[in-house]
Amino acid sequence: MSSELNIIRQVAWLALIPQFLFAMLLIFFWHLLRAPDPALYGLVSYFIISYCLRTFIPKLHNKGMKHVKKAEFEEAIPYFQKSYEFFSKNLWIDKYRFITVLSSSAMSYREMALTNIALSYSQLGQVIKAKEFYEKTLAEFPKSILAKNELALIQKELLNPIN
Repeated sequence: MSSELNIIRQVAWLALIPQFLFAMLLIFFWHLLRAPDPALYGLVSYFIISYCLRTFIPKLHNKGMKHVKKAEFEEAIPYFQKSYEFFSKNLWIDKYRFITVLSSSAMSYREMALTNIALSYSQLGQVIKAKEFYEKTLAEFPKSILAKNELALIQKELLNPIN
């Protein structure tokens, strides 16, 4: 399939508000501790906390993405499946990811996992499996523009195969 992949990031701009407030809270905390430069200490604290949360909580998703970026799609699929299972068991982490992971992503980790599994199957040439996962994505996330668009492309490809 495609030799170069585009990584799509959709931002939920309202999710930036609690993150901004959290950063301000950290600055205020360092101000109360009479740090020499509370703004610097607060922002460094914010970035350290943010890095740790984004690294350790979605670690399975991150491992899958590393494989996708190296075009190792078969290796990526199990990580995305495990990520989907983790966030399905811990729905509250995914639902409140703007606080729990300090993520401003408009897509939930569960939706990302399903679309990344579909993408991986598509890149492996397993169009039927890809279609199955895009349909599963739409069943759980009916507003998923990415899944709708990719499913339409697959339908078009299945109706008009290029030999």
